[in-house]
Amino acid sequence: MEMGACPYVYLWGMPMRRDDDLIRRLMLDFEASQEFLLVCTPHNQSPHEERLKYYHLKLLADAGLLEESGSRGGIFRMTNAGHDFCAAIRDDAAWARTKAAAASVSGVGLSLLRDISMAFLRKKLSDLGVPLD
Repeated sequence: MEMGACPYVYLWGMPMRRDDDLIRRLMLDFEASQEFLLVCTPHNQSPHEERLKYYHLKLLADAGLLEESGSRGGIFRMTNAGHDFCAAIRDDAAWARTKAAAASVSGVGLSLLRDISMAFLRKKLSDLGVPLD
């Protein structure tokens, strides 16, 4: 298929690459907030940061860490898996280890990033003598 046969339209005029540090910050900020729902409904004229935040919230919903609702979307709540992810990435040193492990191979998606962080948490508990089997 020729590229001309299916034109690409970039409505927001910005690159959409996943930023793992932004994902961590969004999750931890949401968990620390006093609200159990987060509303984020940007439009084409919204500031770049707001559109980027919304994109990453959508990625988190895709991964099952948040759940999106509302008639037009944009209303998010954290799932139980999201709370577990926060527990695994809250510690700065644990996050640094998680990112380093993910950077050592290519193609690590969000679900694998979550698995890596949970593996480090399980290892830490095991080292403390907590039986996990």
